[in-house]
Amino acid sequence: MNSPLAERLRPQTLDDFIGQEHLVGKGSVLRKMIDSGRIPSIIFWGPPGVGKTTLANIISNVLDAPFYKLSAINSGVKDVREVIEKAGSNRFFNSSAPILFIDEIHRFSKSQQDSLLHAVETGTITLIGATTENPSFEVIRPLLSRCQVYVLKSMESKDLATLLKRALTQDHILKEKEIEVKETTALFRFSGGDARKLLNILDLVVEADVSDKIVIDDKIVTERLQENPAAYDKGGEMHYDIISAFIKSIRGSDPDAAIYWLARMVEGGEDPTFIARRLVISAAEDVGLANPNALLLANACFDTLKKIGWPEGRIVLAEATVYLATSTKSNSTYLAINKAISIVRETGNLPVPLHLRNAPTSLMKELDYGKDYKYAHDFENNFVEDNFFPEELKQKQFWQPQNNASENKIREWMKRLWKSRF
Repeated sequence: MNSPLAERLRPQTLDDFIGQEHLVGKGSVLRKMIDSGRIPSIIFWGPPGVGKTTLANIISNVLDAPFYKLSAINSGVKDVREVIEKAGSNRFFNSSAPILFIDEIHRFSKSQQDSLLHAVETGTITLIGATTENPSFEVIRPLLSRCQVYVLKSMESKDLATLLKRALTQDHILKEKEIEVKETTALFRFSGGDARKLLNILDLVVEADVSDKIVIDDKIVTERLQENPAAYDKGGEMHYDIISAFIKSIRGSDPDAAIYWLARMVEGGEDPTFIARRLVISAAEDVGLANPNALLLANACFDTLKKIGWPEGRIVLAEATVYLATSTKSNSTYLAINKAISIVRETGNLPVPLHLRNAPTSLMKELDYGKDYKYAHDFENNFVEDNFFPEELKQKQFWQPQNNASENKIREWMKRLWKSRF
């Protein structure tokens, strides 16, 4: 039985690697380190199918280092310790440190990540982690500080075109067939910048055609994918289209449509934590102060999902989805921070007024730091009217309360305190 096309075409050298020129192109920082034979521990962050695993394999080949691989999905702390012990025993004087590649490292728990720290710090192993999620959120800080993070980008159309040509001319199976590619729009669109997805689609189209001459155009590609129940693409355009429809359904207060798009993602194999994270964002961006409990519930959903796992986690996601969709909406805080950021970019680093500055030393006190500051709790209603802005922006308004029960109540309180300002 033939291995999949994506596996048959997996590059073995950096010269064969397609895309990511900013990382492995001639003269790039990572390329220089690899060519020198010494690399730090690394985390590759990027969408599926852009070459994270392939790069790890190539680095291992170039450095001629022992290569160990773990998947965060089915490996525990015991597996990590066993591999580290084995890697340490295979380390010879002046040789390259064994490479431990961990796929989907964002799925490792804190204790699993902790078990890597000593080996990484002492150089027992060189860690290469691959993640589709922001490592700032998913990788513990001590481990992150010991690794260099490199961002891999979705493949561009020119990269996909190069890969397609290579598949048709160099793969030992495809080059024996008569294949004409008339159109590539659908091929590239459905692949969504994912090299593996492109090759899987090509494999699917070619295998489904038993004629002597295989013609590939947009119509054929679309038909084949519609017939294939695995057409949902977690990393490509459909992934982004469906999450967009999901969030817009919540924003539009349609719980039925939101649940439908949630079901599409669940059935398509979407990462549940990705959905939960988007619910947290929606709670803050679209529900906001109209119902502050929404953010609490969305966060509870995120935490509960991590505790109970799958498939029961779908129920938690459904509860949060319906709650957000049926809640009153406000984006006042979203608009406020965007407006404030815009002003900051226009005005730069305006000085903090002296009365608002901290004065931990006698010199600072002599320079009037903190002088005339009014401590709010010393006044009625724990409030005293003062200026908390740089002088140039005095009393500028960024937050505009919207017309809903919660923010109307806040508005009345602000009017009571600040009079005409609100």
